[in-house]
Amino acid sequence: MAADVQPGVQVAIESRETGAVARVTIDNATRLNSLGSALMAEFIAKVTTLGQREDLRAVVLTGAGERAFIGGADLRELAELDVARAREFITRLHRVCAVLRDLAVPVIARINGYALGAGLEVAAACDLRVAATGAVFGMPEVKVGIPSVIEAALLPGLIGWGRTRELLLLGESIDADTALRWGLVERVVPLDGLDAAVEACLAALLKAGARATRLQKKLIRQWEDLPVSGAIAAGIDAFAEAYATDEPSRLMRAFLDRTRR
Repeated sequence: MAADVQPGVQVAIESRETGAVARVTIDNATRLNSLGSALMAEFIAKVTTLGQREDLRAVVLTGAGERAFIGGADLRELAELDVARAREFITRLHRVCAVLRDLAVPVIARINGYALGAGLEVAAACDLRVAATGAVFGMPEVKVGIPSVIEAALLPGLIGWGRTRELLLLGESIDADTALRWGLVERVVPLDGLDAAVEACLAALLKAGARATRLQKKLIRQWEDLPVSGAIAAGIDAFAEAYATDEPSRLMRAFLDRTRR
């Protein structure tokens, strides 16, 4: 019998005219790209290193193969946990999500199949979600005796409390069209058009100011945790900070030059 292919995290850097784009692939395709402790530790380390690149403009996250984005956490490992190891495991999974949210640049989830449990939490931690028509979304944890936790807390902000309760309490899955209608994903396209749809998002991101995009992501993250008054004050600070370089005047002059032609 052939041995299992060793799971891993692949990172490919593409040099673009205005900076670098990183493509991160979770490669555990024989098990629907499920996340175990070793794979999560590798992911955290590689994405943390990636975030240190000053030329980085965007990250595309996907799963290997055509069946799954991330099919969930590794049930074989989950079945063997005790209280202490359960806390360690879920904290590590939170760090997988947090390292994406803490990246200074936008992260696009390229959802090519199942995004279940931990996979949906990781997708929710990304900034934009582009899904294939055959993608399936769900939070089935209650069906295997555990609650949906950590970045599942982001779901009410995306789909509202009622639909969050439906996903988490019933544990049933929804298709890509429903996910789009609910606001769980931003775009749904046929699988053979998935890369083109991701590229369209990248093209728009790369046309924007590099520093402005980083300031915008940072501000959005602040908005999630601040009351309205604090969010507005943070926005004033971000606006002023944008003028610490020549990016606003340079891009505005270029825009005005184009409109005068």
